[in-house]
Amino acid sequence: MDTDVALPTYEAFAALVTHRRTSMVVDQDRPVPRELIDELCQLAMWAPNHKRTWPWRFASFTGESRDQLGSAMVDDMVAAGFGDEGKRAKTLTKYARTPTVLVVGSAAHDNTMLHTENRDAVAAGIQNLLLGATTVGLATFWSTPALTHAPSVLDLCGFEADTQLVGMIYMGWATQGCAAPERPPVDVRHLD
Repeated sequence: MDTDVALPTYEAFAALVTHRRTSMVVDQDRPVPRELIDELCQLAMWAPNHKRTWPWRFASFTGESRDQLGSAMVDDMVAAGFGDEGKRAKTLTKYARTPTVLVVGSAAHDNTMLHTENRDAVAAGIQNLLLGATTVGLATFWSTPALTHAPSVLDLCGFEADTQLVGMIYMGWATQGCAAPERPPVDVRHLD
């Protein structure tokens, strides 16, 4: 462990974790700088990754490319026979709800266990990204994609054809806070 780094206190870290919220209440006119997106994606890549397979895949959409993302997803939904016309119509425009949408995928692996662990590493990385975004004032919303295997979307993102889509992360500069949702008490079984 690098002893020259001043780590935050447990209390400060706990405050960050419990302060993070899911929200799309953002300033629609204020872009998220590309450099910041890159830094947040770098944080994601510090999540644990068994066998160092480096499974993270990222594609950032802003401006008109968000509409292209919607069209690609609808094409894939039609090809898969997924969703009704209402759901497809909503998908065409929903990626424009925030200034940036970050598509996050997980690289496939021939080994079944490593394939599963890749997705776990990507999901853990997304949490790193969300926490980092919170520290700079970004609101984020981790959405599950309509399809996790969407060939047109994967092609648009420049991902390998066997990549699994893990999240569509909506992000923008927060314009208001959100109340904390009620959470159940923790239930830990301690065995001696």
